[in-house]
Amino acid sequence: MQMPNYIELATTDMEAMKAFYTAAFDVEFTDYGPEYAGANTDIFEMGLACFGETPPPLPGFQTDDIAAAEKAVRAAGGVIVKETYAFPGGRRFHFRDPGGNELLVYQYETEG
Repeated sequence: MQMPNYIELATTDMEAMKAFYTAAFDVEFTDYGPEYAGANTDIFEMGLACFGETPPPLPGFQTDDIAAAEKAVRAAGGVIVKETYAFPGGRRFHFRDPGGNELLVYQYETEG
């Protein structure tokens, strides 16, 4: 069974968020431009996204086959709210579950 291993938190103040998580939990972030920073460990990843508002956290599932994952989400009754798109290092899509929660599925690019 796959479990969520990613969460994206929204912020209107990127520097304050990075400072907080670094001071409170010793998280080390990599900046991917002014509006996104990411951190990861061997078991969990966290992203910070700078928006003009702060929507609920966005949990995510990692997959090795994003097309198959999208097909499975649709077949199970999920609604795709953002079609698959590229991000630095991979691709992802967003969906809503039957309870109305937005989640994402992502796949890292493989070299080769």
